[in-house]
Amino acid sequence: MDVSKTKSSFYRRLYVAWLIDSQTATSVPALMEATGMPRRTAQDTLTALADLDIVCEFEQLSGARNHAGQYRIRDWGAIDKQWIEAHLAHIRQVLGYP
Repeated sequence: MDVSKTKSSFYRRLYVAWLIDSQTATSVPALMEATGMPRRTAQDTLTALADLDIVCEFEQLSGARNHAGQYRIRDWGAIDKQWIEAHLAHIRQVLGYP
């Protein structure tokens, strides 16, 4: 399946936001484990969520050191997360994720 870089990037952002919102993967290491993406790609994807008006914030664990905590989706903007859930199999297939 030939997919444009724009589409795969868009799907990657949607999938990462869904993983965080569903509590499946709420940290960079967890995102790497869930998707197989390199650390830098995971970090860049988290930063790029703002381009879609998805508000993703890091919550530092109380009393924790060295950026221990988790990401949370605060606002989906114009994105319909039910659409993502309904199309998860296709999104995973396009991205080659388990």
